[in-house]
Amino acid sequence: MSWHPAFEAAAEAAVNRLGPGHLHVLADRLGDGWPEQALRHAVPVPGFAEAAGAVLAAQRTSGVPGVEAAAYLRGLAAGHAQRSAAVRIESVWSGPSTHPVPVRATAQVLVDLVAQARSELLLMTYSATRYPPLQTALTAAVDRGVAVTVVVETLEGAAGALHGAEPAAAFADLAGVQLWHWPAGQRIEDRARMHAKIAVADRRVLLVSSANLTQSGVHRNIEAGLLVRGGTAPQRAAEHIAELQSRGVLTRLATTSPGR
Repeated sequence: MSWHPAFEAAAEAAVNRLGPGHLHVLADRLGDGWPEQALRHAVPVPGFAEAAGAVLAAQRTSGVPGVEAAAYLRGLAAGHAQRSAAVRIESVWSGPSTHPVPVRATAQVLVDLVAQARSELLLMTYSATRYPPLQTALTAAVDRGVAVTVVVETLEGAAGALHGAEPAAAFADLAGVQLWHWPAGQRIEDRARMHAKIAVADRRVLLVSSANLTQSGVHRNIEAGLLVRGGTAPQRAAEHIAELQSRGVLTRLATTSPGR
């Protein structure tokens, strides 16, 4: 393939935003000769149409034949898939630090994970209070086009185990953030709780922690978690949440906040 910097840059941006799996779908459809409008909507996920459109526009202006462009995209997707398949796991802690044993702090890891998201960000928490660094990072994520979903417990669902404001109130003034919950009526067991605490960025990075999204959880308490980069765990977590949403187990949380 000849050197086409504009097309290559658009392809690199697309794989970073969409991931290698979705880029491979675009490559296959392009190689099969699908029309441009169909290519833009080949994968029904947020951001795909925009990223695919940028690749196709660059292909057109650079004069890259469809078969050649498809081959390049397949190779790029394969390279990124191989790189992301390598799993890296780090321990993450809240609370007191010990200088002889360096570990990463929950607060910084959480904010960094949000800042790294390019297309999709999923958060789940039992309890939540306003934490300004996280709010700032979430606002910036929405501004750059990231689809942000937060699943929270509710006071009704907690059945007296939570006190004070609704956990959703921590995100009430963040326009563009979608709030979801597990309705009490959907729970088979009366004592069942939405107790998961995870964060997933672009289906490639997963934080699983005992920490709630509260000042105490990310700073003061002794909490522990694992940060997983690569492998199937981040993707499976995101897919599981999406399936719970599609089956109606998780539903949108009614709110009068701006931007929703």
